[in-house]
Amino acid sequence: MIAITNAKYYRGSKILHNQSILISNGQIEAIGEMEVPDTYQQFDAAGQLITAGFMELQIYGSGGNLFSAYPTVETLRQMELDLARKGTTSFLVCLATNSIDVFYKAIEAAKAFRSEANGFMGLHLEGPYLNPKRLGAHPEVYVKKATLDEVTALIEAAEGTVKMMTLAAELQDPEVIEYLLSKGIVLSLGHSDATFEQATAAYNNGFTTTTHLFNAMPQIHHRAPNLPVALFSHPTAHASIIADGEHVNFEVVKMAAKLMQDRLFLITDAVTACDLPPYKHRLQGDKYVTEEGTLSGSNITLLQAVQNCVKHGDIELPRALAMASTIPAKVIGRKELTELACGMPANLLVLSDDLSLKRVFVAGIEYLNPIN
Repeated sequence: MIAITNAKYYRGSKILHNQSILISNGQIEAIGEMEVPDTYQQFDAAGQLITAGFMELQIYGSGGNLFSAYPTVETLRQMELDLARKGTTSFLVCLATNSIDVFYKAIEAAKAFRSEANGFMGLHLEGPYLNPKRLGAHPEVYVKKATLDEVTALIEAAEGTVKMMTLAAELQDPEVIEYLLSKGIVLSLGHSDATFEQATAAYNNGFTTTTHLFNAMPQIHHRAPNLPVALFSHPTAHASIIADGEHVNFEVVKMAAKLMQDRLFLITDAVTACDLPPYKHRLQGDKYVTEEGTLSGSNITLLQAVQNCVKHGDIELPRALAMASTIPAKVIGRKELTELACGMPANLLVLSDDLSLKRVFVAGIEYLNPIN
């Protein structure tokens, strides 16, 4: 049993000081100003900030191998450990457009790993059912329209491990969308060339979020409103954004945050270096690119994304933290994983005043030597 004492944390926009958090059996047992029983191992936070662990809904690799190149339990184990040490306590592994064979291998790895997983929540399939007009770094050879038979076979084989899918809604048959929604899969509109009307229809008919706002979608046009305008105008549709300064300029991050408020959340879209086809990622400065020079992924952590939002995006710290925790948790339907409340999993970060990572707990298990 662990007690974190002399901490501060945000309740909404209000900051509370001199707080203690008691952790027992992987859960938050108590939180507030209190006397800590002697039976608890105490850690003095020295007035530093306690916040919920971060949740990542789109990442392809961390700490070593790219998952699509090495879709194994070992890769998932490596990712979980590396992400925890960087402050990401819950995550979906994203599998970009690839051969169906690779998708099945990824699903088998996910099923085999879930019994031992602490932070791994499942898979996000980004493709192959995308619009070839908005490929980004996705290989066109694998991009196609979904068929109900293929999708049904894939989802049945997944046995609940596929949690989220990115699709170009404008190209898909209604029965495919209806089937995916019936299976509880979160649908994200992305790699899409949707018009305003098509995107609005998608949001009204089950798509609840949008993949990497501004990337792999049409630019805003003042005489022909399209996907981004539909997103901004919709009352409930969410979107992820990559706040690395490479995928989206920080001034545009600032604009999107003002327009969308608590419907905008952070992803890293991070990859790792890879020499195997179809995704040969090489590091170029603070981003990854393909052999042809196409932007293919970021090289940041969610903590760095939060820091960027505060430093460059004119976003208040409580909201920036929510963009990396409670908002994506709402999108994926796992709010309990990022809630600082009694009975919730003890997924916690200790941050210094300069937002350096000092300590990480995943379900009450401490990860030493965190990495910024």
